[in-house]
Amino acid sequence: MIARFKDLCLDASDARLLGAFWARILDGELADAGGDDTRVDPRSARSDAESIWVNRVPEPRVGKTRVHLDLRLGDADPAALLGDGAQLVREPAGDVTWWVLADPEGNEFCAFGAREGTRPGPFELVVDSADPAAQATWWAGVLGGRVEYESSTTSVVGAAGFPWEYWVFQVVPEPRAVKNRMHWDVEMVAPEPTALLDAGATLVREPIDEARWWVLADPEGNEFCAFALRPTG
Repeated sequence: MIARFKDLCLDASDARLLGAFWARILDGELADAGGDDTRVDPRSARSDAESIWVNRVPEPRVGKTRVHLDLRLGDADPAALLGDGAQLVREPAGDVTWWVLADPEGNEFCAFGAREGTRPGPFELVVDSADPAAQATWWAGVLGGRVEYESSTTSVVGAAGFPWEYWVFQVVPEPRAVKNRMHWDVEMVAPEPTALLDAGATLVREPIDEARWWVLADPEGNEFCAFALRPTG
């Protein structure tokens, strides 16, 4: 393990509007993150890693959502989420037992009916991949955890700091073409990203001004921010 999962970030044209939506559906508190940015802190969160930073960006959303959350509903259907402003993209059909919804800026996510013994809210982070097994194996090498294989998906379970049940990499035919609107941050166990680069990450951007993070990309080009280890004492 050379890093631990830190949190999620979501690009937005209107970070306050989008942050308010996610705060409603996740039963979270909306915090001012400086400038036009916000942060959603779910009230039932078991760690800070469940927070979602919603950051204003100048470019509009284009292309398919390649990173998304799967949510467990508190009810049998997503009526409450639709009332909170979610858009219905696709209903369950055939073997597909979940709803595909979208937030006010068109970012899709999946909603699964309530299940006894589970709590409402996110339970999976899903990433489109050309080679799910390679991607999951790479991230398990970075954050620890075990790799579980299925026919079209490979998951990481028990990664350091990861707050949900599964980190799922699913096979898709199309390559990544634009920047992901959702990305994850990690906190390194070292003060700089040498170990990540040696493992196969690509440097996208060095820290700017007083920032303590590097922008890197994994082997399939998914950008993520790598934060320097916080000093102790």
